[in-house]
Amino acid sequence: MPEYVLLLSCPDRRGIVATVTALLFERGANIEESQQFDDVGTDQFFMRIRYSVQEGDPGADGWRALFAPVAQQYGMDWTIRDAARPYRAVVMVSRFGHCLNDLLFRWRSGALNLDIPAVVSNHRDLEPLVASYGIPFHHVPVTADTKAEAETALRAVLAEHDVDLVVLARYMQVLSDGLSSDLAGRVINIHHSFLPSFKGAKPYHQAFERGVKIIGATAHYVTPALDEGPIIEQDVVRADHRMTPEDLVRAGEEVESRVLARAVRWHCESRILLNGRRTVVFS
Repeated sequence: MPEYVLLLSCPDRRGIVATVTALLFERGANIEESQQFDDVGTDQFFMRIRYSVQEGDPGADGWRALFAPVAQQYGMDWTIRDAARPYRAVVMVSRFGHCLNDLLFRWRSGALNLDIPAVVSNHRDLEPLVASYGIPFHHVPVTADTKAEAETALRAVLAEHDVDLVVLARYMQVLSDGLSSDLAGRVINIHHSFLPSFKGAKPYHQAFERGVKIIGATAHYVTPALDEGPIIEQDVVRADHRMTPEDLVRAGEEVESRVLARAVRWHCESRILLNGRRTVVFS
């Protein structure tokens, strides 16, 4: 049976759930999963419904046409997506390949609801890895003098492949404010997150020098405010005095890969809604 996912957010008021579920019932849909959240601080309502249709399915466009009057009535931000349709995601990477390798393995094994039509990198180090998965590799070098030209080339790749999502899998270049704004809510980045936080080169070595006890990672949406976009997922691992800088690097790579994979999976299952500077994640 065809399945769809409805995501919506709007100002909270009486009747939202009743109106939405009644429409689905009247059109022969069966609700397979339903989650909702009322943010009392902002008076915003959030909802995710996954539903199936046994017969008389109008298709995704038909469902959107049916739902549009309800969305207008309640002032909703909303999407309806065919649950079986993979998200098209371009992955961007520099020289650290652990997150890329993890995503490619999960993609090939069917653990992520996405297609990867291309990988973009400002270096060629990981081209053999990408080639082993049969995915086109685009080398787009970036220098201080060629940043604008490189971003133009990147935009061309994204347009060519009609992408739904961009994943920065340890891509060590900052996207421009213009591109970050144009792709708002569609770029996920992974960032090492220490307590305390260490900026600049060799963060794991800096952490070693300070004797940290916890290391972690944060996956977030990219915004013009560097590393301050809405957080999707975080995780930590314990560290102790026996760990060398190399041990910390390995532990950090593992938690980064795990956190990024979760964020990508939730996005590609239509489980995330933006709530100002925060996110609502129906995990």
